[in-house]
Amino acid sequence: MTRVLDYDKESDAYDATRGGEPRAAAAADAVLGLIPAAARRLLDVACGTGIVTRRLAAARPGLRVTGADLTYGMARRADERLPGAIVLADGRRLPFPDGAFDAVTSVWLLHLLDGPGDVRAVVAECARVLRPGGVYVTTVDKAAAHDVGSDIDAVLAPRPRRPARDAPEAVVSYAVDCGLDPAGKGRFPGLGQGRSPRGTVADLRRGWFTRMPPGHPLVDRFATLLEALPDQDRPRPDPVFTVLAFRKAG
Repeated sequence: MTRVLDYDKESDAYDATRGGEPRAAAAADAVLGLIPAAARRLLDVACGTGIVTRRLAAARPGLRVTGADLTYGMARRADERLPGAIVLADGRRLPFPDGAFDAVTSVWLLHLLDGPGDVRAVVAECARVLRPGGVYVTTVDKAAAHDVGSDIDAVLAPRPRRPARDAPEAVVSYAVDCGLDPAGKGRFPGLGQGRSPRGTVADLRRGWFTRMPPGHPLVDRFATLLEALPDQDRPRPDPVFTVLAFRKAG
């Protein structure tokens, strides 16, 4: 799987740079809105620091939640929030038997993967560990959510981009191929994640834009244009993320 950032190193500061508890609360509410009240076992794939996973567990006391993440640093932070409920695991090869869960979630994962093969593999594994009638919920089109039509987006529009790994139509196609039927949709705000010009320049120089790693010749060009924008520290509107739900046949 592609990891644009070193998530082991990022784990301690990760939540603070991505909206913290308000964003996590919005994400958990949207996900839970698509999960049947009768669900008793849930797997959160790529649970990261567990900031959303913990809220899924807290909101439904009768729901037994397990988190899985590929990186030790993230899993360590998640285990602090949900002791004994976190495993180190690759989403393409989950260490669980078929039909083990009533619900599976993957929040902000699919966009990170190397290509269609990896996305297809993760969706297939999530489908495999779902029981018949179970529900899979995942975020889609994450990069597009950050384009809110601001002056920052206008500056960045010509930048090189990679094809979206989590394009909704592709994810739906993979899900259907795995015996999952579309079952709902939700949206939630990325609270506290509105970009400012100064913050976007810092992100550029850190390599957050995948086709412009640190030192790329376009970084300085876009940084200069961003530095010329007004209100350097004023956040533009928050992104709005999309979650799709799928139900396993049977």
